[in-house]
Amino acid sequence: MSIVIGVLAFLIFIAWPIMIYNRLVSKRLRVDNAWRQIDVQLKRRHDLIPNLVEATKGYMQYERETLERVMEARSRAIAARGPEEAAQAEGELTRFLRQFFALVENYPELKANENVARLMEELTHTENNIAFARQFYNDMVMDYNTSIQIFPNSIIASLFNFQPRPFFQVPEEETQPPSVDLRI
Repeated sequence: MSIVIGVLAFLIFIAWPIMIYNRLVSKRLRVDNAWRQIDVQLKRRHDLIPNLVEATKGYMQYERETLERVMEARSRAIAARGPEEAAQAEGELTRFLRQFFALVENYPELKANENVARLMEELTHTENNIAFARQFYNDMVMDYNTSIQIFPNSIIASLFNFQPRPFFQVPEEETQPPSVDLRI
């Protein structure tokens, strides 16, 4: 009987906390990996932008201010650290890229340029990959944050200082549908 009690005590007080701790570490690492996947896509985005700006510079000589804003926003996005800061910087970059794409529409010869069209298509594809990576990251964050807050995991999480992770929040202006003015 004392062996059974000893085994139960071992399972309850030693094995169970170890299993919870290992599960929390695994989930935290999944969140870190999901953030790295966003980072990879953001780097690709940041690498494409200078090529696109350079390819359009000759055509868009009167739009230098917009081109400069895109490059400045890109620099801030590259310097951003962590999901919260990156989300804000990437939102600003997205806003300037939208202005840039709208301006490209005003230059038929630019839209017809094969190199520009290819770069814009690659950037669009990368934007889609970023959206999927954000969704995956946020799913991993929700799973991890839930795990560290539910009982009895919360006991182990607080003992070993597991902290909630921030979601990659889309800036408010990105959630609004674009306004289109069809007046002539």
